[in-house]
Amino acid sequence: MQMLERRIDVLIRAYDGVRKENRALRGQRIGLMAERDTLSGKLELARVRVEEMVAQLKSMETGSLDGVS
Repeated sequence: MQMLERRIDVLIRAYDGVRKENRALRGQRIGLMAERDTLSGKLELARVRVEEMVAQLKSMETGSLDGVS
């Protein structure tokens, strides 16, 4: 009987440890998702800025070619 009680105690401690770890991982997941959203927004902003610069360079190139003719 004592052996069964010890095994149950070990299982309960393992269960508690897994619950704590799971709680910590859920919190970490929330933080990582927020960071991902922030980085996604920054990436989109950078993409738009690069596209604007490329368009500006193309228009400058077209303007200089028009002046050469």
